[in-house]
Amino acid sequence: MYKRTLTKTLKEINKSFPVLLLTGPRQVGKTTLLEICAPKKMQYVTLDDLNARHMAQNDPALFIQTHKSPLIIDEVQYAPQLFSYIKIAVDRAKKNGMFWLTGSQKFHLMKGVTESLAGRVAIVDLLGLSNSEIENRDNGKPFIPDIKWISAAKKNIKKPKNLDEIYQQIWRGSFPKVNVDKKESTRQIFYSSYIQTYLQRDIKDILRISDETLFYNFLTAVAARTGCLLNYNDLARDVAIDNKTAKSWLSVLETSGLVYVLNSYHNNITKRLVKAPKIYFLDTGLCAYLTKWTDAKSLQNGAMSGAILETYIFTEILKSYWHHGLEPHFYYYRDTDQKEIDLIIETADTLYPIEFKKTATPSLNASKNFSVLKKFNKKIGHGVVICFVEKDIALSRDVVAIPVGYV
Repeated sequence: MYKRTLTKTLKEINKSFPVLLLTGPRQVGKTTLLEICAPKKMQYVTLDDLNARHMAQNDPALFIQTHKSPLIIDEVQYAPQLFSYIKIAVDRAKKNGMFWLTGSQKFHLMKGVTESLAGRVAIVDLLGLSNSEIENRDNGKPFIPDIKWISAAKKNIKKPKNLDEIYQQIWRGSFPKVNVDKKESTRQIFYSSYIQTYLQRDIKDILRISDETLFYNFLTAVAARTGCLLNYNDLARDVAIDNKTAKSWLSVLETSGLVYVLNSYHNNITKRLVKAPKIYFLDTGLCAYLTKWTDAKSLQNGAMSGAILETYIFTEILKSYWHHGLEPHFYYYRDTDQKEIDLIIETADTLYPIEFKKTATPSLNASKNFSVLKKFNKKIGHGVVICFVEKDIALSRDVVAIPVGYV
């Protein structure tokens, strides 16, 4: 059993909000997490149970009377009819911690939640296991590349993972099931079943897709582009669909927590910037499975080696925010002169530049593009190059190289 970072946040939310909604992809551990965090008196009902679902859909008032709060309702997206009655219940009782909801189809959830439960619900996202959760070490604070965070990370880590160990974890992925049972056969069966379930249970319901092979090809094409600029024309052409369909399908992947679309950082005074977004697959194991890398070594030495390492690091940084219940302000930078910064974290008036490198010996010019941020007239925070150094090394007065394992 892995200790999840969100545990503390969920308990704090329970004291401040009448309703908690935990969203995220299937099989990342939402139900398990809520059951661990729930007070003893809290009941549980899942709408995967067809009898419970029928009552929730056809007589939501009776459902709320039958299943008393405090209550966990699993897979609540199957009965959006419940939201109005949950609102009535919480407005009447005026208590916190009444309903905990989970949903793996956020696109079905958000309209009902925003219309009926605005101001009454805290929404939190859960992804697969983070590196710190897998290693059972102090989860610390959300990643910010300053001296204080780096110093704390150095104390918390026992021994940074080496290149082979990192790629083994990248290839395995972050779903709890494949990390509890580390057998390769388990991984193969899990991802094969996951894709079939996802296509049959979720995507068919949302997009009314009749050709499962076509959508599978789309999913694979997106996985192959992880860490790259998103070009809808190329993506649509490769799968033989139109641009409108590609945008619609990608929107579903993004809302369901399978991919993240990272926008570029720009303002009105910068005309020479590339403004197309970048795309990241949010589980590297699923990404590697879809793109048919049969083992960690071939992935490490293959054409996607750099892109999937970047994806892994980015996702770990994202988890450090989402798993603390926070929504980060992430961007990347690229201009027409080919100057690029892999990730920019914006906090208040400060921009923190971050570079990802597959190297153990970063050069002094690894952070040469960080200075381009000066034109935005904002404070430039401490920068980092995340790579395979064994310990943090100063590259300049304002930039440090840190091990991949720190995040």
